[in-house]
Amino acid sequence: MDETRHAGRVAIVTGAGYGIGRATASRLAREGAVVIGCDVSDEGIASAREEFEAAGLSVALEQADVTDQVAVDRLVQGVLERHGRIDILANVAGIMDWFLPAHEVDDATWNRVLDVNLAGPMRLTRAALPSMMEQKSGSIVNVGSVGGLRGGAAGAAYTASKHALVGYTRSVAWTYHADGVRCNVVCPGGVETNIGTTAQPRSQWGMAQLGPIHASATGMAKPDEIATLISWLASGEASNVNGAVVVADGGWSAG
Repeated sequence: MDETRHAGRVAIVTGAGYGIGRATASRLAREGAVVIGCDVSDEGIASAREEFEAAGLSVALEQADVTDQVAVDRLVQGVLERHGRIDILANVAGIMDWFLPAHEVDDATWNRVLDVNLAGPMRLTRAALPSMMEQKSGSIVNVGSVGGLRGGAAGAAYTASKHALVGYTRSVAWTYHADGVRCNVVCPGGVETNIGTTAQPRSQWGMAQLGPIHASATGMAKPDEIATLISWLASGEASNVNGAVVVADGGWSAG
């Protein structure tokens, strides 16, 4: 850990109440960044705040729903008013899809999963880009999934959302590189997180189709193992890394 890696930099982390988001907020703060984390869960925010305070970390936590553009704009504008800049945006918030296959997925699940996993990062990125373009620098790191690279890791909605996030990441990377803005996506495999009830299967048929792929999984990562990668991608050490799809699945997708 480099305690000066992000000194003087301002970071926004979504999904900061749990799992990868909490670990990312913690690591960025430990490495010198001013961190503003958000989560939709008041319980998650309270738990994360207690952990950060016990560790002596200064992380501002706010309740914000990434599916609500008004809330997103309020969050971003507040950061700009208080700190004058945004250097890092880590789009971590995400949900699963109950492993529903294409012939069983309902509209509500499809719309909700894409709203959180794809439109959420789009909303935050859209709100943060103008200030990054003005300051001619900025790093956006999206959290995707091996489900965005293969078809047998999750249900139809989650798979579609994470595949689309890869394309969105590459679009932003190419379009804004001349403005000094980088955008990369991390694709973890299984991670020990509190993703909650959205990871509970609702389709036994769907799970049966995914079984052979899941059986080949190489184990579960710790959230900080993914946070470490996010921190590096957001840093100046990765200045020539842009539009990259970085797989962090312990070799699962290599087989």
